[in-house]
Amino acid sequence: MNFSQGAIQYIDLDATSKSRTVFLDAKPIYHEDKPTISNAFNNRVGFPPNSARDAFGLESEFNSRSDIVYGITKPIYNVLRMLGVFPFSRPSPGVTLFTCASSSMAYCSVFFVTLMVYVSYITFQRIQIVRTLEGRFEEAVIAYLFIVNILPVLIIPLMWYETRKVSNLLNQWVDFEAMYRRTAGRDLELDFKTKALLIAVLLPALSCLAVIITHVTMVEFQLFQVIPYCILDTLTYMMGGYWYMACETLSITANILAEDFQRALRHVGPAAMVSEYRSLWLRLSKLARDTGFSTCYTFTFLCLYLFFIITLSIYGLMSQISEGFGIKDIGLAVTAFCSVGLLFFICDEAHYASFNVRTKFQKKLLMAELSWMNSDAQTEVNMFLRATEMNPSNINLGGFFDVNRTLFKSLLATMVTYLVVLLQFQISIPDDTTAMLAYNTTSSRRE
Repeated sequence: MNFSQGAIQYIDLDATSKSRTVFLDAKPIYHEDKPTISNAFNNRVGFPPNSARDAFGLESEFNSRSDIVYGITKPIYNVLRMLGVFPFSRPSPGVTLFTCASSSMAYCSVFFVTLMVYVSYITFQRIQIVRTLEGRFEEAVIAYLFIVNILPVLIIPLMWYETRKVSNLLNQWVDFEAMYRRTAGRDLELDFKTKALLIAVLLPALSCLAVIITHVTMVEFQLFQVIPYCILDTLTYMMGGYWYMACETLSITANILAEDFQRALRHVGPAAMVSEYRSLWLRLSKLARDTGFSTCYTFTFLCLYLFFIITLSIYGLMSQISEGFGIKDIGLAVTAFCSVGLLFFICDEAHYASFNVRTKFQKKLLMAELSWMNSDAQTEVNMFLRATEMNPSNINLGGFFDVNRTLFKSLLATMVTYLVVLLQFQISIPDDTTAMLAYNTTSSRRE
């Protein structure tokens, strides 16, 4: 199936498979024998003209100029692959594949099995400690906290299941970069590789530091238990770093696309230019939706895990208020603070990305001056506005819920409810001193 629009021709990715009716499942192929409106725009506003290599299939320039998104965020992917996540392969630049029979999958499997043996041993010991507890209710709850801290090990098999979707997302970014280069006449300018490198270095260091602080402040926390907790905490916060960079990429790309479109309308007003940018925006909107869909199960589990960690940590702190803040509570405070911060950044970055992709872009369209354009161009702009209304760009985790600031507020409100219930339950259970005093008083009255 072919779709022709000016100099852009869309073809089916797999001619032998069943026909596809979704427009965004097509890859762009460009022809050099037909000039485009974007070339006229580039010559007018000072962008460098497209070379012959740009105009013919993008194959000759593919290795050197495409794959910008993966190249920038590569340090984060490398750290996560070291932790057994993302067992995809890169047979060539710009191509991401996932196969079960690969060296990456073999390494991840060995790493996961080794970690599971270690974690199973630690879990057994923690369960034995919980069984022997005879103290107060809040001490038992705090003891369960360290069992819950082992749950992030489930992220690894969940991400194996979703790596294929992440690979497709990276390939879609390559297609978007090719379309943007043809329309705007230049590469997608994403310059935050230093930020990705800092995240890949600082997050593991800070995660290990938080575990060490907990180890020092908790008496029952033994030295050999630090290693698996360091690995699992690093995995948890690096997944947050991956989410942050994915949302940041969407936000910056949406801003660049909006500025380019607004600048294009000031110089060139034909309908074909507006149509090209509408195609770009539709693909960007699909990338925003697929960002949430590609890791829906992993981040649904991660949000629930953070909710339990925050609830138990804050309860442990509040239950000790009557006795004063001691050194044992430092580990709980660090855990609660880091978990709240990670959950906030997950929700806030997704909210900001959705805002930039849709709302901010709509403002650029509404501010466009249409009086000097011809009727076809005005119709295309109106169709562009309608497309932004009809195509959702919210980051949704597989239909479970939208990731935004409302989610963060809802989780905190639910957490407060559970904290009240736990504190009331604690108050209703008398401690050993109170029970002994009541027993002595009853015995003296009987005598």
